Amino acid sequence: MSNTSIGQSLRSRLDYQPIHRRPRLRLPGGARVAVWTIVNIENWRPEAAMPRTVLPPPMGQPMLPDLPNWAWHEYGMRVGFWRFVDVLASRGLKATFALNGSCCELYPQACQAALDAGWDFMGHGFVQQPMHRTDDQKAAIAATVEAIKAFTGKPPRGWESPGLTETDETLDLLAEAGIEYVADWVLDDQPLALKTRTGSIVSVPYTVEINDVVMTAVQRMPSDEILRRGRDQFDRLYLEGEDAPRVMAISIHPYLTGVPHRIKYLEALYDYILGHEGVVMWTGAEILDWYKAETGMTGPSAG
Repeated sequence: MSNTSIGQSLRSRLDYQPIHRRPRLRLPGGARVAVWTIVNIENWRPEAAMPRTVLPPPMGQPMLPDLPNWAWHEYGMRVGFWRFVDVLASRGLKATFALNGSCCELYPQACQAALDAGWDFMGHGFVQQPMHRTDDQKAAIAATVEAIKAFTGKPPRGWESPGLTETDETLDLLAEAGIEYVADWVLDDQPLALKTRTGSIVSVPYTVEINDVVMTAVQRMPSDEILRRGRDQFDRLYLEGEDAPRVMAISIHPYLTGVPHRIKYLEALYDYILGHEGVVMWTGAEILDWYKAETGMTGPSAG
């Protein structure tokens, strides 16, 4: 398939509709902003190249196993994740839990803590690798859904692809696997319906800006960037939400925001947001259900 065909296929998934020319959505109680937190946990395989690195290889030559960068991530699962659990629980908040399906076996205590806390489990691939490099996407999606269903008792309703990657076929395969919403399409402040070959799947607004991978691992911003940028993001959405509600996503990873020198800024961001009236703190599934009720969508493949 040519690059032109691929681009046209992406555009065919949705119509262009400016945000100020849509049927009005209403949040409960006249709220202005729905905020959801996405906690991402991943399987970084020691035998493979790391998805991200914090320490360049000696003399510029990549080496496997890459112990320091693998351990950098592993710290998040051993320590940082549990800071997230405490921060959210102490404020009565529930996260959306984006996990590689294989994490159910690798990190069962973390998955159990998320389940006990009532978090919304969301598929995030089976291992941490781009969908483009997955030999059999259909099988990987099925394995992820089955792993989460076996652990929680129900299949995930949402999906976030590793690195937000999708091939031309991914969205169709997700819809056929029963996935109802995706977080890959970072192109709006409101949910919207994406077309698949079996109907529609909902895009719940996600973020590449209030995302600690971008801020910390890519842009190398100071430790307080999640607070400064998150506060500014919220302020504008809150202002605009007086006319039409907006959705704000906060995407965090245990090995980044869960470290000692950053966690207090996440706490401060939550406390700032919670200091405002007219805000609902939801999970991805709750945003999905609200949007479907507002627009009259029924079932995972309505459209």
